[in-house]
Amino acid sequence: MKTGSAHPEPSITAGQDPRSYARLMSAVYDATMAGDRAPTRPRQVIWDSWQRLLTKGLRPDRRHPPVAAFTRVETLRQSSGLASVIDDVTRGLDSVLANGNNIFATVDAQGTVLYRAGSPTVLCNADKLGFVEGAQWAEKSVGTNALGTALVSQTAVQTFSAEHYNRSQHPWTCAGAPIRDPRNGKVIGVIAVTGPAATVHPTTIALVDAVARLAESDLREQRDRGLNRLRMVAAPILSRINAPALAVDADGWVAAVDSLPVQNRILLPPLIAPGQMWVPALGLCDVETLPGGWLIRQVEHDGERAVMEVTLDLRDSATPRLRMVGQFGSWQHDITPRLAEILLILAMHAGGRSAVELADDLYGDPARVGAVRVEMSRLRKQFAGLVTARPYRFSDAANVEVCFPDDSCELLASSVAPAIRAIRDRRFNLT
Repeated sequence: MKTGSAHPEPSITAGQDPRSYARLMSAVYDATMAGDRAPTRPRQVIWDSWQRLLTKGLRPDRRHPPVAAFTRVETLRQSSGLASVIDDVTRGLDSVLANGNNIFATVDAQGTVLYRAGSPTVLCNADKLGFVEGAQWAEKSVGTNALGTALVSQTAVQTFSAEHYNRSQHPWTCAGAPIRDPRNGKVIGVIAVTGPAATVHPTTIALVDAVARLAESDLREQRDRGLNRLRMVAAPILSRINAPALAVDADGWVAAVDSLPVQNRILLPPLIAPGQMWVPALGLCDVETLPGGWLIRQVEHDGERAVMEVTLDLRDSATPRLRMVGQFGSWQHDITPRLAEILLILAMHAGGRSAVELADDLYGDPARVGAVRVEMSRLRKQFAGLVTARPYRFSDAANVEVCFPDDSCELLASSVAPAIRAIRDRRFNLT
């Protein structure tokens, strides 16, 4: 899982003339949009975004995006998971907002603008662009931009002048960084500083990325406080049960465990409820409610697990999903991009992959077997019986189906793993 780059890539480097770069990018943009030979290629993150949008047929002169009603924006703010850190985020960016030339903005995981703050003059200019609270600022709606493209790439992104896909955004620059929910590792939004193109600075993206990481740290502390409260409730109950059991919060983070292998988190059924149900990491379980979470006890059963119907759904690049249907019920859940990469690679190699082969597939470096073994250990703990080792492959009990997106460019779009790029290329060349 990507957790933010140690050195996010700025649009311009220290000492580089922004005006010269803007002129070059304008020539590159005009040639690319006209289908002509460009004098050079833009940065990779920009090039990848342009290619996604050209493939979709998005017009570079598209006008204002749709805007949600105010009541809808209020609902999205509360459900985004960002409300508790937004004040700290804005304070962390005071240094670049104090001069009145930039504004702060946040979008949720779907690209809807939830918050804006800044000088009235810049906000008024942003209004003319359609960059308002409630506006849909996803890449597929308004083209390459730091907020929407950061959601797709899941890394910090700075866009400057003609790096934007939409011509109306060329007078602007923006630096955005994603924030992940520590409870599940998923991107829940992007924070950004945006303003006139003349305000571009190579250090802005590093600052925005650092503030995003601090927001994640605050969210992690909030989660840990909740786990501590649950642990105090669950510990005496587990001691009385004297049987394999554990207590988890609503997201599956383990607060207390007894007579089971210790792990940080288990993936729960999305519609978990009291009663018997199948939990992927444990098998058949009895589930009971606890204040702030669940008490889960393993249930013994006879015989081996029957055949599992496994579906790896990759049609939405931002939210890969795994569905499993077996003897003890069904389960589905959004999964991390890294887990989706591994499962797709295994699905494409029925005979399995060695640790060395997977290291090459994921990192382009066969020597990184240690990282592969860590990933596979985590996977096999989350999904008992789904994947076997030596070589790593789906178990004989799993019938696997992959649902691909219609557009090969959208296949795990944020992935840079060599094997995933090769699968994209093969599917594109065959269509």
